[in-house]
Amino acid sequence: MINNCLYLRFYICDIGAQSLGVCNGRIADDLPPQKEVVNLYTSNGIGKMRIYDPNQEVLQALRGTNIELILGVPNQDLASLASDANAWVQNNIVAFSPDVKFRYIAVGNEVKAGDAESQYVLPAMQNIHNALVSAQLDGQMKVSTSVDATLLGSSYPPSAGSFSAAATPYITPIINFLTSIGAPLLVNIYPYFAYVGDPQHIDLSYCLFTSPGVVVQDGALGYQNIFDAMLDAFYYAVEGAGGANLELVVSESGWPSAGEASATVDNAATYYQNLINHINNGTPKKPGKPIEIYLFAMFDEDQKGPAETERHFGLFSPDMQPKYKFTFT
Repeated sequence: MINNCLYLRFYICDIGAQSLGVCNGRIADDLPPQKEVVNLYTSNGIGKMRIYDPNQEVLQALRGTNIELILGVPNQDLASLASDANAWVQNNIVAFSPDVKFRYIAVGNEVKAGDAESQYVLPAMQNIHNALVSAQLDGQMKVSTSVDATLLGSSYPPSAGSFSAAATPYITPIINFLTSIGAPLLVNIYPYFAYVGDPQHIDLSYCLFTSPGVVVQDGALGYQNIFDAMLDAFYYAVEGAGGANLELVVSESGWPSAGEASATVDNAATYYQNLINHINNGTPKKPGKPIEIYLFAMFDEDQKGPAETERHFGLFSPDMQPKYKFTFT
């Protein structure tokens, strides 16, 4: 790797202390102990973490740290939790609260409307929420689910954002439920995948926040980067599905450093730095509204795949050495 990957410091006081987190993915066989991982978060000033299952080592390591957590429910557990979530909540949340600062419970990740698990997402969300109410913890954390752009039937221009005909019956009741409990929808936003999916029509600079001017004019709103366009397309889609007041949290966003031509250390460093700098700007539709974002991911994960790029999204190597030099001024 080129020698621009020296230091990584997350001075989140400079970019909005409530805005930035990092996903702690663990699909690897060479990662450090979770106590050391949590210390790495703390020493770099990273105040939020996302995990994808209730791993007991992670939860124990988080005790007393004040790191805010998105706790994930694996897709394979949705069916059982759609029947009864009380034991799951007792074992994985009540047992660790208030020592662990749970922020959101992400019930399923990127479940598609046609997936077998889709029928269980909303009942599982409702059961977990009801269990939190019974434990008097619903005021401390919110239940949601994490979705991706495949649910959108239209996203260009952003104001035409809408859910596909197949996704609408699945996502609309979820949006109604989230609105009723005052919870946000978690969305995974990846300009990288938009670019590699259509490099002939999407300019790399539009994805890396380096376009010199407006690329997409959408009525009165001008878009200089595709991240804003993708996020605003979700806002428009959610509004069209009855969620005019629903907040969105970007639960994943990242860029790989190896695996194909546009997956380079330079591009990844540019993306992450410019995304971090952009957090407080909001989007054209939501100007000046800080964006809560979870960067993907803390470490390279050597057992992910099948694409080689999936193994290279880390901000750190498994030996805890930073891959990039970021500044937060």
